[in-house]
Amino acid sequence: MRCGSGTRLRRGGNGGRPPVREPAAHERVMASPETKSNIFLRALPDARRAGQAPETLGAYPRVRMRRNRTDAWTRRLVAEARLSVDDLIWPVFVQDTDGETEVQSMPGVKRYGLDRLVEAVGPVAAAGVPAVALFPNVDPALRTPDCAEAANPDNLVCQAIRAVKAAYPDLGVICDVALDPFNSDGHDGLVRGGRILNDETVEVLCRQALVQAEAGCDVIAPSDMMDGRIGAIRSALDAAALDEVKILAYSAKYASAFYGPFRDAVGSGAMLTGDKKTYQMDPANSDEALREVALDLEEGADMVMVKPGLPYLDVVRRIKETFGVPTMVYQVSGEYAMIKAAALQGWLDNDKVVMESLLAFKRAGADAILTYAAPEAARLLKAG
Repeated sequence: MRCGSGTRLRRGGNGGRPPVREPAAHERVMASPETKSNIFLRALPDARRAGQAPETLGAYPRVRMRRNRTDAWTRRLVAEARLSVDDLIWPVFVQDTDGETEVQSMPGVKRYGLDRLVEAVGPVAAAGVPAVALFPNVDPALRTPDCAEAANPDNLVCQAIRAVKAAYPDLGVICDVALDPFNSDGHDGLVRGGRILNDETVEVLCRQALVQAEAGCDVIAPSDMMDGRIGAIRSALDAAALDEVKILAYSAKYASAFYGPFRDAVGSGAMLTGDKKTYQMDPANSDEALREVALDLEEGADMVMVKPGLPYLDVVRRIKETFGVPTMVYQVSGEYAMIKAAALQGWLDNDKVVMESLLAFKRAGADAILTYAAPEAARLLKAG
């Protein structure tokens, strides 16, 4: 007996069981050790001698992969990944003094005082970048072991939130939730006897998240990597009738050497004692990243983050394929600084490398990219 596809069904002798499906001839061929590519390769010499294309599909010269690359319009038509201004988030450094200050280790990046912040954000908002992420450089006198300034409703971050939202109400504002900008020890959590305290830190993070949300922050982004902080922050926000405030969890944040220029920008590098390996992830692990993401989603995260970016594209892909949730990636300060340093030396074409690196995130599955290059990327996208 044959079905419509030519597959044979064997009947009888099965004791009433459903008929056994026998593989069709083409399936038997393809299941044999003679792989499809071997068949194609062996067919080529005969076809060439006969002056004909091989009858098997998928072989040169019948199939020419370059055909779809010959014209710009064709390349655009068949592109698998696309980068647009909608994919960009601009991280912005804020300082507690007026004016602006160059970040020496990040060419082209500045810290902005509250008097210059709105002006700096203006062109980015006008270009259509959906959101900015605010990071403060806090007065060292306000950095204390208990990180009390993090929960001050009039701290530098909260003032910056109010200023940006007043000027650009339709621009998304994302705020980092971690204690390192406020901690005299430079760590993301409270430190006692050389240990980073988890549960005590989470209590402070909840208060920090609340003052940011009440100031107008749209997306709370915990980057601290304390266990259980997503669920605790979600509960705190909901209890305060701030249930529409989103949470972007830094779920897969690695203990990376690529953060150095960022720590210069926020002023925490000189204060940091030890390292962050007891709470940030081991760069060797990706299965662990899936566990972290699963837990954060269960606790109420709306979006998840991988940080750093380019060295962890495999993690971005695994998370996107496994969970299918909004997945962000952070092109961190060290990645940005490497591109800029090479470009300044004339070793790389800045514009081309910036755009290629951002496209790589999209190809890996990222839905949005935090990048210090957002202003120039928006300009390059507009220019085509």
